Amino acid sequence: MAILGKIRQRSFFLILVIGLALFAFVISGAFGNGSGDTGPTDPVGVVNDEEISVETFRFLVDQTERSYGYTTMQAVDVVWQQLVRNQLFQAEFETLGIDAGRDQIEQVVSSTESIITNPQFINEAGFFDFGLFTEFIAQLREENPQAYESWKQQEESIISSAREGIYFDLINSSTHITENEAQLRYHLETDNVDLNYVRVPYSSIPDSLAPVSINEVAAYIKKNPSEFEQDASRSLEFVSFSELATEADQSVIRAEMETLVEDREEYNEVSKLTENIEGFRTTKNLTDFIGRYSEEGFDSIYVPKGKLPADYAEIIFNLGEGEIFGPYKDNNNFKISKLLNRKKDGSIRASHIVISYVDAPAGTAPGVTRTKAEARTLANDIYRQVRRDSDKMAELAFKNSDGPNRTRMGDLGFFQEGQIEEKVFDFANKNRVGRVGLVESDFGFHIIRVTDKEDLVLLASISRKIIPSDETSNKVFKDATQFEMNAAKGDFNALAEESGYNVRSVTSVNELDDALPGLPRQRNIVQWAFAKDTRVGDVKRFSLTAGGYVIVKLTNAREKGLADANEVYPTVSRTLRNEKKAKMIQADNNGIDTLEDLAAKNGVEVVTALAVNQKSGTLVGAGYEPYIVGAAFGLEEQASSDLIKGKNGVFKLQVTAKRISPDLEDTATYINQLRGQERQALVTMIVKALQTAANIEDNRALYY
Repeated sequence: MAILGKIRQRSFFLILVIGLALFAFVISGAFGNGSGDTGPTDPVGVVNDEEISVETFRFLVDQTERSYGYTTMQAVDVVWQQLVRNQLFQAEFETLGIDAGRDQIEQVVSSTESIITNPQFINEAGFFDFGLFTEFIAQLREENPQAYESWKQQEESIISSAREGIYFDLINSSTHITENEAQLRYHLETDNVDLNYVRVPYSSIPDSLAPVSINEVAAYIKKNPSEFEQDASRSLEFVSFSELATEADQSVIRAEMETLVEDREEYNEVSKLTENIEGFRTTKNLTDFIGRYSEEGFDSIYVPKGKLPADYAEIIFNLGEGEIFGPYKDNNNFKISKLLNRKKDGSIRASHIVISYVDAPAGTAPGVTRTKAEARTLANDIYRQVRRDSDKMAELAFKNSDGPNRTRMGDLGFFQEGQIEEKVFDFANKNRVGRVGLVESDFGFHIIRVTDKEDLVLLASISRKIIPSDETSNKVFKDATQFEMNAAKGDFNALAEESGYNVRSVTSVNELDDALPGLPRQRNIVQWAFAKDTRVGDVKRFSLTAGGYVIVKLTNAREKGLADANEVYPTVSRTLRNEKKAKMIQADNNGIDTLEDLAAKNGVEVVTALAVNQKSGTLVGAGYEPYIVGAAFGLEEQASSDLIKGKNGVFKLQVTAKRISPDLEDTATYINQLRGQERQALVTMIVKALQTAANIEDNRALYY
C-alpha cells in the first residue's frame, strides 16, 4: 500500500506524462459504434459501490464454461475473480488517468495465442496481421451483431490488460533498490555461522502443568482478530447408496448379448410367423445391425493395438478377419467385437529434424534467419551424419531441429495418414524401419528416420452399458428412503453402523463449493446446507448424478466472523501452553552458564549446526527457527546467549565461527536480479492490497 500511496501523491505528474504519451482509445470506436449495453439488474456482486449485473456475469460464465471446459462453479469463480480484479483496477486507472493507446492494445492482441494463430488473421507471408484482425471485427459488427456482442466482452478484457500493463510499468518504474539494500540482502543469503546449541523442548513439561482455559483462548482470539477471521462454512455427514449392477444383472446383460452372435429363430407376434434373424457373425449390413442392437454406432476408424481395451488387446488384435470375440468388459460396457480388416503397417513411428529457413511457404520457425540455400546445406550435412550413425539422431535433433518436437529428441510418436505433413508421411510409409531420408516440404527440410511400424485393425462392435436392473434400482431406492426416514428421527451414526453403512464426514464446506470428497458436482447439497431454513441436525436425500442416492446430515454451521474458541482451541491452546512452558523452563534453568550444564540438567544433548544461514532460518535437529537463527547472528564468535524462547523449545546458543562475505564489488547485476524477483511478486501483492482496502459484496450464492 505504501507504493500505491507514493503513486497517488505524484498522480498529477503521472497523469501529465501519460496524457502526453497516450491518446484515449477505445477499440470498439476504431471498429465502429456497437449497440449499448443494457443497464444492470439485481447485482451478483458489488465492488466499491459498482454493481456486477447478473446478465453480464451469466454470459461470461457460460462463455468460460464452453471455452475452457470448466464446471459451472469453476467458471463462476474464474469470472468473479477477473471481474473483481477489473473493477479494482478500473478505480486505479481513473485515479491515475490511465488509458490504453492503440500501440498497447495491438501489443496485447498480438500476444494472445488464440488470436495470432487464427488462419483468418495470417497474411501471405505467414505472419499475424493486426490490420486483418481489425477488418474482421468491423465486418463482424455489420454482419453478425450477436457474435460482435460476444467479441465486445473479449475486447473489454484486452483493453483492461493493456491498461494493467501501463499501470504495472508505472509501479515498477517507481520501485528502487538501493546499493545498501542490495548489500544487506546479499549478506542475508551468503553470511553463515557455525554454532552449538541446547534445546529444552516444550514436550519435556507435561501439558497438565501448563493448563489453558477456554477463556484464555477466547481472550487470545480477541487480541489477534485478524488471525481468526473465517468465512461461513458447514460440516456434513453422509451415507451413499450407489446404484450399481449386481453380478446377476451383469449375467442377464451378457446372456442377452450372446444371443446376438449367431442366427436365431424368433416368433413374430405381428405376422404370426417364425422368422430367421441373422446374427452378428453373418449379417450383411453391419451398420444397420449395430444401429439396431448397440448403444454405440459403427466407427469406421482403423485403430492400433494400443487403443484397444488393455485386458483384451492381444486377443482382439490377433483375430482373423471375420472372427468374433466377446462379450467382454470395457469400462462400464459389455462389448462383442468383430475384426473386419487389417491395414499392414498402417501406424508409423518416426523421428525427424526440421531445418527451417526465412520465407518458407508454411512459415518460418521463431528465431530462424538462415536462407533456403543455407538450410539445404545444413540439412545435407546432418543427413550424412545420421546415415553414418543413426544413434546420433536424438542428439542432433535436440541441437538443430526447428520443430516443436525438438525437446522430445525429434520423436514424432506413432502417426497415421492425414495426421502429419504429407511428404513426411509418404517417405515413412514407403520405407522400411531404420531407413533415413531427406525430404523437402513447405516447412523446410526434414531428416527422417523410420523407427517402428504397427498394423491397424478395423473393428465392428456391439456395445451395451452395464446398468442395474429395475429390481436392483428399486431396492437401492427403498434402502436409501428407509435410512433417510430413520435417520431423521434417530442417531445417524448408530443407524448407519447397525445397517453396515459407511459414514463419511466433511468439514469446512464453503458456500460456493460444488463438489465434496466422494461426491463430485453436488452443488444442490451445498445450497441446501446453506439455506436459511436448514438447521443443524436436518437430514435429506439427494440423487447422485452417477446413479443412486446420498443421505446427508448437517452437523455444524459456522457463520462469517471470528472463529469460535472451542473450534480453534487445539491450535491456540498449544501456542498459549508453549508460552507458559517457556517461562517455566527459563525460570527453572536461570543462572546456568554453560551449554553442557544445561544439557546435563535437562537430559538433552549439545547439538552442533554448521553453516547456518539467515535466509533459510533452519537449524539442523530443531527445524524452522528463524528467531533463534537471527539471535545467533547477533552474537560474537565464542559468545553464548541467554535462554531464548523458540518455536519448538527454549534455546541456549554458542557461536563457534562466523563467516561474513565481502561486499559485492558490482551490485548492478544483483540489483537487476532482485528487481526481477520483486516484479514477479508485485502483481499478487497489489491485487491483495486493493482487495483488502475495497468493500466487496459477494452475492454469487444467491444465483448458483
